[in-house]
Amino acid sequence: MIRSTVRCLLLALCFSPCIVNAADARPNVIVFIADDVSWNDFGCYGNPQARTPNIDRLAAGGLRLDQAYLTASSCSPSRASMITGRYPHNNGPASELHLPIAANLPWFPERLRDAGYYTALSGKNHMSIGKLEPGQSARPKAFDLVDRGRNKNNGGGHANWVRIAKDRPRDKPFFFWYAAYDAHRAWDGDSQWDAKKYGPRHTPESVRVPKFLVDDLPTRQDLASYYNEVTRFDYFIGEVVQELAEQKVLDNTLILVLADNGRPFPRAKTRLHDSGMKTALVAHWPATIKPGEVSNSLVSAIDIAPTVLSVAGAEIPETVQGVSMLPLFTDPSATIRRYAFSEHNWHDFEAHGRSIRDGRFLFIQNNRPQFPWQGPADSVNSPSHEQLRLQRDGNKLTAAQQDVFTAPRPAEELYLVDADPDQLNNLIDDKRYAADADRLRKLLDDWSVATGDTVPDQISSDSFDRETGDRLPIAKNAFRGTPAGTQRNATTVNNPGPR
Repeated sequence: MIRSTVRCLLLALCFSPCIVNAADARPNVIVFIADDVSWNDFGCYGNPQARTPNIDRLAAGGLRLDQAYLTASSCSPSRASMITGRYPHNNGPASELHLPIAANLPWFPERLRDAGYYTALSGKNHMSIGKLEPGQSARPKAFDLVDRGRNKNNGGGHANWVRIAKDRPRDKPFFFWYAAYDAHRAWDGDSQWDAKKYGPRHTPESVRVPKFLVDDLPTRQDLASYYNEVTRFDYFIGEVVQELAEQKVLDNTLILVLADNGRPFPRAKTRLHDSGMKTALVAHWPATIKPGEVSNSLVSAIDIAPTVLSVAGAEIPETVQGVSMLPLFTDPSATIRRYAFSEHNWHDFEAHGRSIRDGRFLFIQNNRPQFPWQGPADSVNSPSHEQLRLQRDGNKLTAAQQDVFTAPRPAEELYLVDADPDQLNNLIDDKRYAADADRLRKLLDDWSVATGDTVPDQISSDSFDRETGDRLPIAKNAFRGTPAGTQRNATTVNNPGPR
């Protein structure tokens, strides 16, 4: 385990001369976040049908992290976790979709602004601050500029990325949070397609169909439209990289590329399995990272905040539960954590699931096993899900496809990740792995206690129909219950638990 106070001080000292002597010599940072894109839908992660040349070039010129995991496969909880460096239940209401981050918790761009960085958010925000409690001060500004990144020809959130890079103050280092709406449903990339920029559209014949979906024309067309949005996201990353090169600041800019959760298809988004929770993570920083590096070390999305703050030589708040990835930039074989924890709370449907990964196993605990894990409402409304329903009604589903409808589900699941990348073979009852299950179960329990996690007595319930994906006719917010961790004041708990 590398994380320690002494090491953090040493890392900060490495960059402190830049702060004193020349503010504009400090590293710049850009975080590119795709919306609803699975880890293996970039070419550099082994998808031969994906067309992501710009991300692939960044990976070839930098570091590809092959064991990067999110803390939530749900848009706003995942983003909130990245911006605070905390587990979702430690962010208060923000552990559930569309709810705010507790007002006592700092966002890492605040510390960058305090350190003299120019900060901008362009594209999807999806993060907010909760109401102040008595005695609390208003949170300082996190971003100098907040921009939706859209125009009439581009609904993908990246319309202004290059302009912001051009118009930035040149006397300060910069931090950009560039968050696309691609590839969130409903697709607008098809209607806004520009072949001169993006190349030909993906065709139904050119996509890769996962085992848990139906391999037919409607599903393939659905996937082709999704691939189009991934390619559009990639194009605008390339435009920004070219602009940085022309400004001669690319070498001194740390670029991170990842997604907030898995693709918006059945058995992906909102899942604790790799199809929902694993993320691509590419790091490119020519001044520090050697080209063509690959790391198999475990990293978590909560590690982004301390990483960026360490790179900038800025103060890391005591509230941050993650650990800096900086050691991996010079030694990809280094170990910064032994475990990665993830959680699933309310996202359209009642849920409470937790998981732990140790690099070999994935162990899942489901505290609502009575319900199917069909995915969020936008996925249930998709052509791909409709084709699964038709196959189900005709008794034609394979075991992998049936998983979406299974209820009750196992209360616990155990998978050997390398041998079972789709996590289709649950080993929880296999006596050969009983000791591994016991070990991971105890670690997950220890983490829950240390971080103040709870299973609320009154948990948020369904607000959509699980079969059709239609909104239920209930009063606004009538489905809301108590967020996980509330009973133990988890927003005041900074203990990261085992790592």
